[in-house]
Amino acid sequence: MKFSVCFEAQMVDTSRESEQRTFYEAVEQCLYAEEMGLDGIWAVEHHALTQYSHMSAPETFLAFVAGQTKRIRIGHGVVCLPPKMNHPVKVAERVATLDILSRGRVNFGIGKGGTQQEAGTFGYDLAELQPMIDESMYLIPKIMVEDEIEHHGTHIDIPRRPIHPKPYQQPHPPMFMACTREESLRTAGSRGLGGMILGFNSPEETAELNAVYRKAFAERDPAAQVGYFPNEWLAVGCPIIVSDDGEKARRIGFRGQRFFAQAIHYWYGGGPKPEVEDASADQHAEAVKRAEEATVAYLNEAKIPVTSAATSMYNLDHAYGTPADAIANIERLEAAGADECLMLMQMGTVPHEAIMETLRHLGETIIPHFRNKDRRAAA
Repeated sequence: MKFSVCFEAQMVDTSRESEQRTFYEAVEQCLYAEEMGLDGIWAVEHHALTQYSHMSAPETFLAFVAGQTKRIRIGHGVVCLPPKMNHPVKVAERVATLDILSRGRVNFGIGKGGTQQEAGTFGYDLAELQPMIDESMYLIPKIMVEDEIEHHGTHIDIPRRPIHPKPYQQPHPPMFMACTREESLRTAGSRGLGGMILGFNSPEETAELNAVYRKAFAERDPAAQVGYFPNEWLAVGCPIIVSDDGEKARRIGFRGQRFFAQAIHYWYGGGPKPEVEDASADQHAEAVKRAEEATVAYLNEAKIPVTSAATSMYNLDHAYGTPADAIANIERLEAAGADECLMLMQMGTVPHEAIMETLRHLGETIIPHFRNKDRRAAA
């Protein structure tokens, strides 16, 4: 089991001072994560989503972090591939350069972005993006490996050119795909890509999605491979806040998830702006439950199927609480088939001190617990 931290640059206060503080604190958290023995850092890419995510230039954030760390892996989770957002030549060049300067620590995730708000920023219709994403994901590893590239596709046209530099990792960094539904996990597995479930799924839902992914990977057609080698790996979102005071951790975690769910619903589904008032853990849980009931009622009225992908953000069954509580939840994710836990702590209302305390507990107690399990199993 690997342990990583995922950054959204999410915030309540969107002033310049708050933005700057959020990024400075995120860098401090990354450095402490390496010190505490975590395995990776991932940064999302979102555009024009006020409060929900100000991480619009992850390549810059990750490069800055890579220059101050020595061991921890640096992950794009993910690069959005519509050509006007990120042209495949520029993606290949940036990823290869980061891989060189980090001495081979890059993980390369790909996706399309999740909202019309983002797609429209670059002049796209979200519903029309997938063919562009498919063309680009097959092209980028070729650019990173071949001496010269020439491509005349439906959405991308590149005359014969040499593209530099080439990555540090041979033949290129491992590739991942953002996944939220069975369909996308099936696609990732069938194309030999690592899967990244970026959400609030329960361990039971994770087990179902894991089965879909593993089956698709096992039955994949080698001709459909994206990149030059398969990467069977399932990284799973794991919201987590840990404290010696379990009630305090649950209150902070539930409040953060409440803000996260409301912020994403505002941009994805036209809901109200997120609430930021504090309350007890039970009161936050009740507010999340009401929001879930309202979402289900809306989906039923619109005759849209109610799936776990639509309601998982309201699931509070996560690693909030004491170190023992967190270990118990992560063990369920491990049993469900997760290869890596993408630790989500940087939710809008969660204070920097709570994230640093959680990282300390991860390094001192939680990760050693799993490392010792691994050693006993190997013995």
